[in-house]
Amino acid sequence: MYKMERRGREKRGVASLAVVVAVVAVAVSVSALFAGCVEEAEETTTLRIGYQPSTHQTAAMLAAEKGWWGEDLARFGVGKVEMKEFPSGPPEMHAMLAGDLDFAYVGVAPPIAAIYEGLDAKIVAGVQTQGSAIVVRPELAAEYEAKGPQALKGKAIATFPPGSIQHTILSKWLLENGLDPEEDTDIKEMKPGDAATAIGVGTVDAVFLPSPTPTIIAAEGNGVVVEWSGSMWPDHACCCLVASGEMIREHPEVVKQIIRTHIRATEYEIEHPEKAAEIYAKRQGADPTTIKQSLEATDMHWIHDPHLEVKSGLEYASVIYDLNRERYEGKGIEVLGEEEIFDASFYDAVTATEEK
Repeated sequence: MYKMERRGREKRGVASLAVVVAVVAVAVSVSALFAGCVEEAEETTTLRIGYQPSTHQTAAMLAAEKGWWGEDLARFGVGKVEMKEFPSGPPEMHAMLAGDLDFAYVGVAPPIAAIYEGLDAKIVAGVQTQGSAIVVRPELAAEYEAKGPQALKGKAIATFPPGSIQHTILSKWLLENGLDPEEDTDIKEMKPGDAATAIGVGTVDAVFLPSPTPTIIAAEGNGVVVEWSGSMWPDHACCCLVASGEMIREHPEVVKQIIRTHIRATEYEIEHPEKAAEIYAKRQGADPTTIKQSLEATDMHWIHDPHLEVKSGLEYASVIYDLNRERYEGKGIEVLGEEEIFDASFYDAVTATEEK
């Protein structure tokens, strides 16, 4: 857990000289570590950042690959930045609920679902919008072209677990097109690799997942992209950067620096998409050519401004509430508002300073 100790000032008259010296030594060491004298500090701390293997969150991997996390956070006494990978948003938020993450790159929907369950955290920066796609088996492509969403009736669709961006968008979109997600389709929870395998062997008929999985499936000849998420929910927010409540309250300067580094990484990937693709491919053991093709094909947009995700975030909060209405109402839980989900004050402070 990333915690900052405060120097104690109480004196115990009955303490022996040895105990007093020991206490003072520890206090000075900790004070030096977090008061700016990082060079002389002997202790180090670990900061834990969660992310997922998607090009949506390339900024997290890019900053790690270039050593920016460590370089930028060193002056705050952070000796190690631990990158923790998760297959999707819900398990990542379970880890954050358990206190195992300080920050998380994750879809906007999972933290909202987790906040309903008691997660102490806020969205502090944007990461990207849109960028997921429905891929159907090649033999179903013509049927989808003729019937649209109705072609998925009775079909098995692989996507992320309930509470994820993809599950939320897919459920909303199916309902809007006259299909009951539970009654008319067979939605199966799967990781990207498992979903790609499943559609390849025909155990699912379609996949709805974030880039680069749709392009990878298509490149392998196992599917055809028939719908990008931007057409299912125009300009919807996808991924965001979440900070734990403890970091927000106790270490605001660290939160600001995390955002600065995130902005730096985001601007770099926007200006150098081919380099970003190479870094992603290297860290994920993927084919660089396929990743570059994915970035060209996707309707994703990398961003860092959290204000751009508020509208969608509030809609997600409403959709998630409706999907769990009976349980939430039974617990006296109401629909979440903007202040309960977002804290854009750190981003605003950072960007205001940089503009000067």
